[in-house]
Amino acid sequence: MKEEILRLLRSADGYISGQELCNRFRVSRTAVWKAINQLKEAGYEIEAQQNKGYRLMAAPDLMTEAEIKSLMHTDWVAKEVLYFDTIDSTNIKAQELAEKGYPSGTLVVADKQESGKGRRGRSWVSPSGTGIFMTLMIKPDINPNNASMLTLVAALAVAKAITSVTGEEALIKWPNDIVVNGKKVCGILTEMNAQFDYINHIVVGIGINVHNESFPEEISQMASSLMIEAGGKRFHRAQIIAETMSYFEQYYDTFLKTQDLSALVREYDELLVNRNKSVRVLDPKEPFDGKAMGITPKGELIVDTWESRKLVSSGEVSVRGIYGYV
Repeated sequence: MKEEILRLLRSADGYISGQELCNRFRVSRTAVWKAINQLKEAGYEIEAQQNKGYRLMAAPDLMTEAEIKSLMHTDWVAKEVLYFDTIDSTNIKAQELAEKGYPSGTLVVADKQESGKGRRGRSWVSPSGTGIFMTLMIKPDINPNNASMLTLVAALAVAKAITSVTGEEALIKWPNDIVVNGKKVCGILTEMNAQFDYINHIVVGIGINVHNESFPEEISQMASSLMIEAGGKRFHRAQIIAETMSYFEQYYDTFLKTQDLSALVREYDELLVNRNKSVRVLDPKEPFDGKAMGITPKGELIVDTWESRKLVSSGEVSVRGIYGYV
């Protein structure tokens, strides 16, 4: 009921009477009063006036199930939300839930990760109160060969959500890093559990630096947070989550129609920070330099070298800017 009360308070143009809440949920005034008090104890500023009702004045920076769901406006993504104060890894938990039969679109969110997962087996501790650590579990009916493109779909969704909520221009460093002012603020890790021709489930792990105040010296030149890049401004993390899920649902449904990125190439290219810039492709066989031109409908990076056009597949190589991180 707290989730629905929050949703109603957020959508109301003014006050909502206690009687209206009683009628909506078919409960007593005492039950409504208790729910309102629980929200206040959690940090919500709710004004109560006699003969008028209740009005939400401000919300705390929480990522609880009730808070996230009250902001969500999706059809199927994140209809099931599980929140943890501390967890080993949201990706690991999402995989466990998939095997237990949880529905496609289940979202796992944590305030702190103790064994966060990154590319190439890297792990790190993610402190509480600073970032967004979440994993979306989906069970797509697609060819396993097309699954890697979902990482680019997720990158597009995150970039759009960050720009929408913060007003800062978020761009994509191919294939799936999100950068603001040239510095990485988000990483995405997609993992698949599949048979030869069938996907059991995919988990899309997303980590966003939101309120981090500083970074270790060895990465401070290339990593940052939304707060730092916005000049100290703080953001509502649950709102960023809700917007990301909304954009993901939109782009994912578009992707499913063709099982490629043909309808999203132009939008992705517009956000591609590498585009029309010199890059170095760190191919383990033979690194080469060229100019990034955009992506193909399969999500490959198009790189023009002095002798030919090459297509770089996600996951096979690393791409870095010759004159800096991007």
